[in-house]
Amino acid sequence: MTDRLIGVTGATGGVGGRVARRLADAGVRQRLLVRDLGRAPRLAGAEVARASYDDPAAMRRALRGVHTLFLVSAHEHPDRVGLHAGTVDAAVDAGVERIVYLSFLGASAEATFTFARDHFHTEQHIRATGVPFTFLRDSLYQDLLPTFAGRDGVIRGPAGNGRFAPVARDDVADVAVAVLRGDGHAGRTYDVTGPELLTMAEVAELITVAAGRPVRYLPETLAEAYESRAGYDAPHWAVTGWVTSYAAIAAGELEVVSDAVAEVAGHPPMSFAEFLAANPDSVAHLRS
Repeated sequence: MTDRLIGVTGATGGVGGRVARRLADAGVRQRLLVRDLGRAPRLAGAEVARASYDDPAAMRRALRGVHTLFLVSAHEHPDRVGLHAGTVDAAVDAGVERIVYLSFLGASAEATFTFARDHFHTEQHIRATGVPFTFLRDSLYQDLLPTFAGRDGVIRGPAGNGRFAPVARDDVADVAVAVLRGDGHAGRTYDVTGPELLTMAEVAELITVAAGRPVRYLPETLAEAYESRAGYDAPHWAVTGWVTSYAAIAAGELEVVSDAVAEVAGHPPMSFAEFLAANPDSVAHLRS
């Protein structure tokens, strides 16, 4: 399957960029779909096309000749499902024969995490096209957890004592590349997680060690969480997404440890402690 052209969205982002670099290193033909040609990574053997989720016509043109589309979810948006649906329809119109979609753990119509509902409805739209698909349902990213702590060293949120298994974006990219290059994944949904369940308090303890300064978790009620984010000058739908990501942990909806990284990528997933040791800059904002 590696001789068939792969389209990669989000190639300037954390996961899409990693996938694009890995495909280039393996000599795989790919087309990077980006909004800004100036920001596209320069990779051997990679074509670059301008396209955005809010421009189905441009997306349709950019996807002609693409066999498999790696669809990274759009940035937070009040109509993210609409943006995804338009992109999926453009892909089908362009003749794309397979879609690998980067979804989220526990995606469902009733998910506590409101953005996970967006992922579910996107999955349903992809299913309805009849095009072969694979869904990668990722847990929260280890890479982002240090940013949950403010400069005061406090992680605030209504996660309670719930547990989750955060995953490194490098591991997500390894799984995605294995799926994109391989066969036998059609119709599969993979939960992609790290190797261990952690509470947010345990996350804070691990960050404390890595940063060399105290970091603690302050549990909030839902009302307190909305109040503490009132000064962010963000739309309500966005704040709701941030708050409910913690609430989903408290509800037990992210309490999943899977073997997808080992099964699909062929190596064990990185623990959060290992990630922090390998990426000391991830806590640099807490050292200053």
